[in-house]
Parts: sequence; C-alpha cells; structure tokens
Amino acid sequence: MKDQSQKPKYKQIIDAAVITIAENGYHQSQVSKIAKQAGVADGTIYLYFKNKEDLLISLFQEKMGQFVEKLREVIDGKASATEKLYLLIENHFRILSRDPKLAVVTQLELRQTNRELRAKINGILKNYLRLMDQILQEGIEKGEFSQGLDIRLARQMIFGTIDETVTTWVMNDHKYDLVGLAPKVHHMLIHGLGGGDETV
Repeated sequence: MKDQSQKPKYKQIIDAAVITIAENGYHQSQVSKIAKQAGVADGTIYLYFKNKEDLLISLFQEKMGQFVEKLREVIDGKASATEKLYLLIENHFRILSRDPKLAVVTQLELRQTNRELRAKINGILKNYLRLMDQILQEGIEKGEFSQGLDIRLARQMIFGTIDETVTTWVMNDHKYDLVGLAPKVHHMLIHGLGGGDETV
C-alpha cells in the first residue's frame, strides 16, 4: 500500500490543519474548516486520515520527523557534544520562530488534548529525546560533561527548558527574538547558575 504521506494532498492538508488549529483552537477546528483551508472537499480528508485526532497525530509526526531530520543534518560532523547541544537548542528555536502557527499548535493546542492522544504524541517525541540522550552520552564519554551525569534527568531538564522558553515566547505573542535566546539558554544549561568567579 502506498505511503499516505507521499500522496499529493497529504502535506497540503497537514499545512492547512496547522493554520486552522492555530487560528481556531483544536476543539473548534472542524474537519470542514480544515478542508476549506486546504482547498479540498471534506471527504478528501478521510481518504488520508481516520478522523481529526488521526490528523493531529499525523501532523505532529510529520513535523517532528522533519524537525529531527533537520537537527541530525545540522549537528552531523560537529566535534563537540557542547556544540551539538547548542545547535539543537538554536535550531529548535529557529524552526518554531519561522513558523509561529506551528509553535501555537505544538506549545498550546497539543496540551489540551485527551490523555490517550497525549500518550501518542509523547511516543512521537521519543526520537527527539533519543537524539538528546546521544549528545549527552557523547559529552560524558569525551569528558565534556560530568561522569556522574544522570542522562535521563539532564534530558528532562534540557527539553523542559527549551519547551518552556518557546511556550513563553508564544504566550507573549512572539514579541522578542526567540533564536537570540539560544546562547543564554545554552550557557545556563552548560554552566548552571554559576557562582562567584566563574568565567566563560
């Protein structure tokens, strides 16, 4: 069976769903509104997706897949884990700052779904979290990060910091430069709160 994502209207519907959900909220985004935004008949949506929940999951899977692929390209061949972590943070911010509607969907609308849907979304996030784990493990092996570092806890803190920084930017109507915060976020994650005479 042909992969649905390779069919011509698939990405058109996904992009229309991002716009519709960002503008109306997930619960107020009927399939008919998404179809209208995509310029297709309502029935066309169901050729690709079982229902609106399936469309939301597919949307996140598609965008997150592109996201992780892009990050892997950017960090590939970079020498240090510290630099890779910086590039991960910067590109996370860059990708969402270039697509504020997608940022609204990922930071606000995905949080308002039911538990079952959130569990599926968390499953899709695993590839991204594994990439963080790889960077952290590499940093430990190269002596850049503490030998006693708890990788799981560190990853939770890194992802939580990045995620909350983007959410705050969204809640403030994108009034400041999100990408410009990357060096500060990276510095804080690498050096902590510092103290006294720490030099950069």
